[in-house]
Amino acid sequence: MPKLVVTNREGETSEIDVENGLTVMEAIRDNGFDELLALCGGCCSCATCHIYVDNGSTGNLSEMSEDEDDLLESSDHRKETSRLSCQVPLTPELDGLKVTIAPED
Repeated sequence: MPKLVVTNREGETSEIDVENGLTVMEAIRDNGFDELLALCGGCCSCATCHIYVDNGSTGNLSEMSEDEDDLLESSDHRKETSRLSCQVPLTPELDGLKVTIAPED
C-alpha cells in the first residue's frame, strides 16, 4: 500500500496509506482534507484539485495530458510542479509521494 505525504494549505503535513489504484485526489478526499474541492469528481473538467508535487517525485509521474495542461493554465497559482490530483494515479512506484494542496483560485 503506497504512502502519500500531504501538506495542507496551513502547512500541516500528514502521511496516509493509500489503496493501489486510487488517484491522489481520491486519497486526499477520502482522508478528510476538505480544502481539496475536486468539484468535477475526477473528470479533468475543473482545476479544484490542484496540487504541487515535490520536486524529487516528478520523474515517476504519468505524463500530463493536454486537457490537464489547459486547465492548469487557467490557474493563477500554477508552478512547474503543478498537477491536477485527479490525474495522478498512485502506484507502488510513487510510494512516499509528497504533495502540497495549492491555494484556491
